[in-house]
Amino acid sequence: MDTGPDPILWIGTDTCALGPYRADLVETYWRWEQDPALLVGYGRQAPESLEARTEGMAHQLRGENIRFTVYDLSSGAPVPAGVTTLLPDHSVRTAEYVVMLAPEARGRGLGSAATRLTLDYAFHITNLRMVWLKVLAPNTAGVRAYERAGFRTAGTLRESGYWLGRLCDEVLMDALAKDFTGPSAITPPLAE
Repeated sequence: MDTGPDPILWIGTDTCALGPYRADLVETYWRWEQDPALLVGYGRQAPESLEARTEGMAHQLRGENIRFTVYDLSSGAPVPAGVTTLLPDHSVRTAEYVVMLAPEARGRGLGSAATRLTLDYAFHITNLRMVWLKVLAPNTAGVRAYERAGFRTAGTLRESGYWLGRLCDEVLMDALAKDFTGPSAITPPLAE
């Protein structure tokens, strides 16, 4: 896959990094968004045209949301593998979290790593106090990945979503800055 110019990587680990959301990757993002498994996971029923996605990209690049391109570093060179997004509410220092991974990037821990890096950024750069998300209850792999990244179940929205044409619950999950433990990829450890 041609990834265009050398990517800028803002924050990362040995296997995963986050960089800026890129207009030159609109067709790649769009291809990922048309994956049937992703459509089911988001509860969206209809694909989108590339033309509509390209128009939407211009709006997204101007918006206040915080978007990252996720890079897979497992092969050495950074390869675009997904997008994470924080939809902030600055008045209460919280944000909703959304993640999208390429079909070929799923099932290898990349989603948990990207989520953890996004939380690290949210709590240590953006100074948010809480990040939350909704996930369709039948998406048990997604729930487990979010738990590995530091989210906890906060509640349930009953019959608020659809999974494979059937009504389902949505699980509300949150992560608090005060509970975000472990080393930060942003801040170096303090010298003793």
